[in-house]
Amino acid sequence: MAPEGTPAPERSTHVVLLACPGTGHVLPVAELARRVAGLDGFTVTLVTFTNFSSGDQYSSTFASLPPSVSTALLPEVSIDDLPADARAETRIIAVVRRALPHLRDLLRSLIDSPAGIAAFVPDLFCPWALEVSAELGVPGYTFCPTNLMALSTILHTPELDRTTTCEFRDLPELIRLPGCVPLHGSELLDTIQDRANPAYGLIVDLVKLYLLAQGFLVNTFDAMEHETIVAFNDLSDEGVYPPAYAVGPFIRPRSEESSEHNSLRWLDDQPDGSVLYMCFGSGGTLSREQTDELAAGLEASRQRFLWVVQFPSDKDKSGAFFGGGRGDGDNPVKYLPEGFVERTEGTGLVVLFWAPQVEILSHPAVGGFVSHCGWNSTLEAVAAGVPTIAWPLYAEQRMNAKMLSERAGMALRPEAREDGVVTRDEVAAVARELMVGEKGASARKKARQLREEMEKGLAPDGQSRKVFEAVAGTWKAAGNETAA
Repeated sequence: MAPEGTPAPERSTHVVLLACPGTGHVLPVAELARRVAGLDGFTVTLVTFTNFSSGDQYSSTFASLPPSVSTALLPEVSIDDLPADARAETRIIAVVRRALPHLRDLLRSLIDSPAGIAAFVPDLFCPWALEVSAELGVPGYTFCPTNLMALSTILHTPELDRTTTCEFRDLPELIRLPGCVPLHGSELLDTIQDRANPAYGLIVDLVKLYLLAQGFLVNTFDAMEHETIVAFNDLSDEGVYPPAYAVGPFIRPRSEESSEHNSLRWLDDQPDGSVLYMCFGSGGTLSREQTDELAAGLEASRQRFLWVVQFPSDKDKSGAFFGGGRGDGDNPVKYLPEGFVERTEGTGLVVLFWAPQVEILSHPAVGGFVSHCGWNSTLEAVAAGVPTIAWPLYAEQRMNAKMLSERAGMALRPEAREDGVVTRDEVAAVARELMVGEKGASARKKARQLREEMEKGLAPDGQSRKVFEAVAGTWKAAGNETAA
């Protein structure tokens, strides 16, 4: 017991975060946890799922979090009844929904703890969890690990479902949403391009649950999406959607542990701005034909390169999403054209499966990035001031590519044949243009300007920081009210 007249210690403001399976979700949620824990008087519990998480997949990320962040794994649930060809989104959503009883038990135990729960923040694929938090009387928000334009178009899905009957890719008119780049139906979320697929109905239902949130925390910043933020705020003021808070970017910090990776040592020997870095994310895969065309075009471009390769897949552009094919002892290099590695020795480096991307993009030798336009990778490129060749594969990546090329101006977009394959001649041309052409120089200038604006937003008096602290103030007030 404290001595008489001594104020009781202030109760911490405890925030619970929930990340669905997948690197593109877990990593930004972990950085959100780091940001929350950096506020005075806040503690965090970061909850993830056992399903799709291999033993040490995220261990280094979690180990780097401050002591005020605790982690919890929800028990594994069976999804053996799903068909073998079920989309990744279908499998993820099944795990999220079937683990809800475990989540309810965890939240109840945390509510009964001394810290209680001031706010609960599941990520974009977990809105069913908002029903649980509402049932328990905990304020619920949604974390959007992608950008606000993608969120806006996803929120529009039920309206498109209600007012159209054709496949979205066949819509005759562009989709024009307030503050957003006009989109062709084929550029919408990959998951909703087939009405007959079970994932389509799941996304429509998922979006309806977003309205349970008290607000969206979005992994974006004002300079990247100013028009979209203004337009969305107007809709929020009219009661159409919960408010959106542009509190990003959330980017994994550079790690000293990665400094000895062979890719970084190789980059140390290359001239500044000379290397084209190529990576299609933790899940992206190319077909065998596209792999051949990319390799041949890269060789013909005569540009220095660093290429992170996965196994090719002719069936699934997200075939590596859950680490597919890595454990069978095979080597993806054998799927590259015969003699490619030997012919490009000295000017190129092939790396298997993974490389320290944040560190690579920040290296002075890197002058361009061939990217699938996943939002984590996009923000990492912006943070490094590196221009991009936009090569979207799945999820919301076509939307991201459109924004980067048409609005942000930091990306070039290769032209593909009708079957979707980018030819070797086009690869060579766009690689040369990005690295040594006028359009590439303009994209590089835009990328550097965005980096400066991003840094301003995260400064102590920056827009992103102010918005984030205002949301945190709401959580602190809710926590104090609960304690009282």
